[in-house]
Amino acid sequence: MPAHSPPALGGRFSGNCPIRRTRRTGATPGRRAVHASGNDSVNASSFEPFADLALDPPLRGFLHRPRGKVDSSLVLAHGAGSNAHAPLLVALADTFAQLGMAVLRCDLPYRQIRSSGPPRPKDAARDREGLANALRAMTKEFAGETYLGGHSYGGRQGSMLAGDHPELVAGLLLSSYPLHPPSQPARLRTEHLPRIKAPTLFVHGTKDPFGSIHEIEAARRLIAARTELLAVAGVGHDLGFGRRITQGAGDLPARISKAFKHLFV
Repeated sequence: MPAHSPPALGGRFSGNCPIRRTRRTGATPGRRAVHASGNDSVNASSFEPFADLALDPPLRGFLHRPRGKVDSSLVLAHGAGSNAHAPLLVALADTFAQLGMAVLRCDLPYRQIRSSGPPRPKDAARDREGLANALRAMTKEFAGETYLGGHSYGGRQGSMLAGDHPELVAGLLLSSYPLHPPSQPARLRTEHLPRIKAPTLFVHGTKDPFGSIHEIEAARRLIAARTELLAVAGVGHDLGFGRRITQGAGDLPARISKAFKHLFV
């Protein structure tokens, strides 16, 4: 999926107040509500820039708040070559916010440094540190459990973080987990899965070259916690949310949220 440069957050971040937000309730003097645009056209809604540049790695993303009480929170990470404006992430953030969750879709550290292109192997550890910072920020900001979701590369790094630091994550949402490189089924990326203690929901297309449904079924059995698999018929690695939204893909976020509630509630 091609990357799109995220809008600059602007402003200065002081050490005493590093988090800057634009409220979704409308404009105030000198500030304006931020609304979906460009790639954020899927189920468009208001959202807030959410950042803490005092952290290392810095935290930068966009926060979707429910209209009522927040009962839990979710961090969403994008895939390789994408960013926090990925259409699937925006649609998921809108949908889960309607369930009473505060949702942060964040730019991974490598994307904050480079506006395009995939991550490099040396970026992975720092990207996991960035996700840890995002989880801690959401846990500090909101009551209830904190969950972590990620698409492809973002999900892989999130699952590795969950295996190493189970205290950070109440559950995982892994969309299009890249089980192996295309046409290289022997190069499985499963060595960390037995360390995961959090319940995990996999969402996977039946035409995904990074792993068949049968392979994902086998992989999820390695996790020492409850798991579920939502198989999405007829779509590949982008789950129908590529440059153009595949006809019929619009209901996928609702299906994912239903499966999520079934696993975690």
